[in-house]
Amino acid sequence: RHFQPPLPRQPPLRRGPNGRMPTVDVLRDRLFEMMEVDIDFESDKKRDEWFENLCFEFGIELDDITSEKEMKEKSLGEEAAEGLSEEVVYKIEVPANRYDLLCIEGISSALRIFMEKDKRQDFKITTPADGKILELTVKKETSSIRPYVVCAVLRDVSFDEHRYKSFIDLQDKLHTNICRRRTLVAIGTHDLDTLSPPFTYEALPPKDIKFKPLNETEEFTGETLFPYYRTKENCKLKPFLKIIEDSPVYPVIYDSKRTVCSLPPIINGDHSKIKLSTKNVFIECTATDRTKANIVLNTVIAMFSRYCKTPFSVESVKVKYEDGSAKPEPSIVYPKLEFTRFTATAAYINSRIGINIEAKRMASLLTKMSLPAKVIDEKSGTLEVLAPPTRSDILHPCDIMEDVAIAYGYNNIVKRIPETFTIAQQQPLNKFSELLRGMMSQSGYMEVLTFALCATEEIFGHIRLQDDKKTAVTLANPRVEGFTIVRTHLLPGLLKTVAESMSSPKPIRIFEVSDVVRLDNSTETGAKNRRRLCALWCDTGSGLEHIQSLLRRIMQMNGVAWAGDGSKQRKGYSLVDSKCETYFPGRRANVLLDGKAVGTVGIVHPEVLEKFKVKFPCSALEIDVEELCSRQQQKVS
Repeated sequence: RHFQPPLPRQPPLRRGPNGRMPTVDVLRDRLFEMMEVDIDFESDKKRDEWFENLCFEFGIELDDITSEKEMKEKSLGEEAAEGLSEEVVYKIEVPANRYDLLCIEGISSALRIFMEKDKRQDFKITTPADGKILELTVKKETSSIRPYVVCAVLRDVSFDEHRYKSFIDLQDKLHTNICRRRTLVAIGTHDLDTLSPPFTYEALPPKDIKFKPLNETEEFTGETLFPYYRTKENCKLKPFLKIIEDSPVYPVIYDSKRTVCSLPPIINGDHSKIKLSTKNVFIECTATDRTKANIVLNTVIAMFSRYCKTPFSVESVKVKYEDGSAKPEPSIVYPKLEFTRFTATAAYINSRIGINIEAKRMASLLTKMSLPAKVIDEKSGTLEVLAPPTRSDILHPCDIMEDVAIAYGYNNIVKRIPETFTIAQQQPLNKFSELLRGMMSQSGYMEVLTFALCATEEIFGHIRLQDDKKTAVTLANPRVEGFTIVRTHLLPGLLKTVAESMSSPKPIRIFEVSDVVRLDNSTETGAKNRRRLCALWCDTGSGLEHIQSLLRRIMQMNGVAWAGDGSKQRKGYSLVDSKCETYFPGRRANVLLDGKAVGTVGIVHPEVLEKFKVKFPCSALEIDVEELCSRQQQKVS
């Protein structure tokens, strides 16, 4: 059969840490006003279609057209939505690495440049009239918990209700995205007129920190604040408490009068909270990653410095490190609103996209994508591209190539037959695995797919094995309590499946062919995948003879002869006594293939069954598929 690829083709969208692309809600009329759209549309439908096409051409997606009232009705019903606005809201999906598109200001600015209504914004870094730059001193104690901080000041800002809401929403989206839920970076914004510079960034014992948190009516210490948030109903800060909760010291920012500005990455102080009347905004970003902190600071500045009395101006702040980590200088002045220079050739871009256009045309297309470019060598077709501070996603000429492809139009790329003709072929291991799955199904076993992640006790304690800390790959920041480690065996997953299927007719015969992961210092990543087969028989009797016959069948189908009990000399497979505590003593064996141990077979130990809440005896087989596969390849060659 012939398959027609779907049209139109959509530029690829990069996904965020949660597997989804960020969605930005914007008011349609406000967006069109900021974009200065002067087209006379016949109807709202025509308007929406025009904007959807514009988004497609720019590489983003109009996901939904709704309203605040409609969204509330869908989630909570008509009564809850009564009185809410029916103004049209666009839900726009943007690439996860385009932090400059996470608010209406960024989207409108980028689309204006794409429509050639505007040029790039040049930012102006200023100092106070008296020449005294604001300072923040970083105490050396912070190096043990959250060592970096970057700062800036927006002067004479004009907020209204829409701008204020967008200002808060952008911080929330950055926290979810590049900040990795505040673990890498936490943003604090303050009304500078309520504070007394200079500032200090310190790390103190929780009992020594006392302040009134944002939107609270009473003071707390670091010791009493965390229990309060844990028990507070509908508290959105609960997921962030674990970031510093177990630390002997908490990071805190003070002004010269010892007023707490913020307790990062948890909460700001109520004293300096931003209001609609705020004119001067002090921005601080504490971090464990200085590069990402700079990106976050630059993004906030780029989006909201447009509302300053002098548009796109920002006042610098000097950050001094007591421990000397600002080497070679004792201090660093922020922000660093620098353009990054890249070079790329027209030949490289044309070959990667499959088009043939001149370097001058490419420069024009890149300028539409907020990447000012010019031809610096017409003979070689070399382009000089300046990535603004808002385009931190540009890391390599391939990123420049992608933006050329988007501006050129994916639908304008002519489809053609590849110049190099190749015939696809399965990887030998995958082909062998598929054949093995077919043979297992023909033997009456049902295939299951279990999670690659599980709890530590399931991989070790539950199957009576010791954790030597040298075998399993553990997750640094697991999001789910039951998914903390990568499996090293397939058997626990099958036992959990059987435990959930106790009411099914007996015998239960299941198998899985999947990868396990083990630490391996000889590899580049420090870990190695191994393809394994695990089969399990569960019935009122142990069924060991059935599992042994299955092993015989697997070996027979792969042309592996029986070498005799305990034989390590002859070619073929054999069984020798095993000491694996997962199985019952006297009813367990190691499987040898050409004298090399490749798996185990036996009756699962009653204590293991009890841990997994399996009420019937089980026998299991687990072998290394890759050893079988490599043996087959050697025979063929």
